[in-house]
Amino acid sequence: MVALVIAAIVLTQAFQESALRRLGDMLDETIDEIVVAASRTGESEAVPQIQDARTLRLLSGKYWQILEVRPDGRLVSIARSTSLWNYDLALPADLPQRLDAAFGEVITFNTLGPKDEPALREPLRVAASMKSIPRREHPVIFLAAIDRSEVDADTRQFARLTWAALLILGFGLVAAVFLQVRIGLRPLYDLRNEIAAVRKGLSARIERAYPMEIQPLAEQVNRLLDHNQEVVERQRTHVGNLAHALKTPISVMLAEAGTAEGQLPELVRRQTRVMQGQVDHHLRRARAAARAAHGLGERTDVSEVLDELAVMIEQVFRDKQVEIDWRAPDDLVFLGERQDLQEILGNLIENAAKFGKRRVRVTAGDSGLGQMVVVVEDDGAGLAVDQREGVMKRGARLDESAPGSGLGLSIVDDLTRAYGGRLTLGDSDMGGLKVVLELPAARV
Repeated sequence: MVALVIAAIVLTQAFQESALRRLGDMLDETIDEIVVAASRTGESEAVPQIQDARTLRLLSGKYWQILEVRPDGRLVSIARSTSLWNYDLALPADLPQRLDAAFGEVITFNTLGPKDEPALREPLRVAASMKSIPRREHPVIFLAAIDRSEVDADTRQFARLTWAALLILGFGLVAAVFLQVRIGLRPLYDLRNEIAAVRKGLSARIERAYPMEIQPLAEQVNRLLDHNQEVVERQRTHVGNLAHALKTPISVMLAEAGTAEGQLPELVRRQTRVMQGQVDHHLRRARAAARAAHGLGERTDVSEVLDELAVMIEQVFRDKQVEIDWRAPDDLVFLGERQDLQEILGNLIENAAKFGKRRVRVTAGDSGLGQMVVVVEDDGAGLAVDQREGVMKRGARLDESAPGSGLGLSIVDDLTRAYGGRLTLGDSDMGGLKVVLELPAARV
């Protein structure tokens, strides 16, 4: 666009200079006629009119004038055209010096016409030359002027047409480039959208066929997705094998300890249960990290999970007559596996039901930033501010959580972090603990 602007300016300037050059050639001819006529006329005789009808009509727009330069620097008019009447052409103050420096040559300048009203004065193009002629003791200045209004109007018209044409051309070029980019690069845009859909959980693979130039890229992305899925399956298999390998010896140790009395059997039973809890805890963390890192395309309906958990936990705590009030939009979707969401929300709601009195409130919604927010509150005793950091500490044993914190908060924190989310604790207006959970949300 900058190049088109420069082109419009250059073309307009060239047109104006060409038009003024034509006027200059016309004025040069007029000066030559005046010089010839003045050379043939005696000092005491009037200068004859040149053969130009416009110079014979009053204020016609074409004028000539002859000035004599006196020794004191004064300019004295010795002859003028009929069209000029008794006016003098308006001249620059330094014109004699400029003409003297360029003696015999023609210089041009702009001035205004000879009318009395300033608003009616037409713009003039003037040609001037200083020469010596016979029977004249002092140098003589010959002036020829013509109205340049038509040239200015033509220049403005040319400028308007040029700007309009170049603007149309510029917008046409921009539109052509835009269309070329949009059409030529549409397959790349489509591939980008498909990859984004996989990342957001709307699709599991890239399904479309693409031009041969980018089809290999789509195939490589699909191979990467397949590899990630294989990694997830291997992680699950290894975790399952480890669980069986560790749980079997632990179960044997518990069975051998049995119900025997004594310090050693009791020590074995107690430490074996600690080992079993640690194994379960760290195995869950490993499974969650593997699923969060590689589980692209997994989607879970939040309202269904909350409904199932509310019914189950109310049954578990029916002796306390716990009421779970939950609210979630029907279109709210968790970007992750159902098992992980059940474990996260199940721990939070179970803790609230266990350490609350009777009421548990669960509110879920979309933050609008690709995240879902779940708030779990109870009407229990709550948790002191200085105790909250301890229950959120990684690796903390579940049975060492402070009173009122509920069991499983460290597990929930680990799972939440594995999905890139955040877990914060606060005070509920119901009187107990408020847990605010942020997790990735998928678009419906």
